Amino acid sequence: MLRYLLRRFLILLITFWGITVISFAILRLAPGGPLDPLTDFNPRMTPEFREKLIKMYGLDKPLHIQYWNWLKGILKLDFGRSFSLDQRPVWDKIKERLPVTLLINGLALLLILLISVPLGVYSAVHAGSLRDKVLTFVTLFGYAMPSFWLALILMMIFGVKLQLLPISGLHSVVGYEDMSLFEKILDWGKHLICPLFVATFGGIAGFSRYLRNSLVEVLHSDYITFARAKGLPEKVVLYKHALRNALLPMITLLGLSIPGLIGGSVIFETIFGIPGLGQLMWQAVMARDYPVIMANLVLVSILTLLGNFLADIGYALADPRIRITGKK
Repeated sequence: MLRYLLRRFLILLITFWGITVISFAILRLAPGGPLDPLTDFNPRMTPEFREKLIKMYGLDKPLHIQYWNWLKGILKLDFGRSFSLDQRPVWDKIKERLPVTLLINGLALLLILLISVPLGVYSAVHAGSLRDKVLTFVTLFGYAMPSFWLALILMMIFGVKLQLLPISGLHSVVGYEDMSLFEKILDWGKHLICPLFVATFGGIAGFSRYLRNSLVEVLHSDYITFARAKGLPEKVVLYKHALRNALLPMITLLGLSIPGLIGGSVIFETIFGIPGLGQLMWQAVMARDYPVIMANLVLVSILTLLGNFLADIGYALADPRIRITGKK
């Protein structure tokens, strides 16, 4: 198993290097220059100062030199300085917003697992029934619904019409500092209800549907029929034998869902005005802030590859055949 994991980790490093090369090259091939938003709309910008900015950011050097300097920097968590007016270090901007995005996506992933697994099991056990058909319709509807449209609907109904929930930010602007700890937590909870609903709705639909189909297939397997013929209780057959094997495809889906949640946060963080990495990424794209864009791409790539690596570990732990193959 150790040899298998080492081989997968080596592939992970090579893949990460390839991602950085392609991303860096594509950004530099985009029309216009990275400093255009900063200089073209500034009437006081002189050609001399523009050249000074180009040299300061190292944009006058060949592309491969720029990439090498950038690669050496990220190994020390130095992503350079932002091209925006504040010219702050990129890592400082990320550190401010990373906890918010991790909190929301961590809660979303937890809710997805807690809700989708029971739904998937219930739907698989009652496959073909009216209850299963209703759940199938609801999950397919949720899976197909655009998240930005759902966010706008929630804002219109609960924020504008009923005025039950806030529609922007993480906490109240007025009076927040004077609140007690319990009141602050309650205030945060009200602000997070709509973003969490948007972040989890589609994930619950997808996870429960995948688990339902996988479990239905496993329940028709010969070894499940044999286990029932031995007289084992139905709960033992379902949860000890069938569910464990049905969860194998879910391991890969779970690993790939981590970067998907981060990518989805661009939508609901921008719509709900949440100061997270998703909003920072959107602002950087609009301002052509290349260092911030590359830093976000690196983080999403690391999460994607880490999710795949954790899925490989989960597969090796759940399936003995992978451990045996890894020893050869």
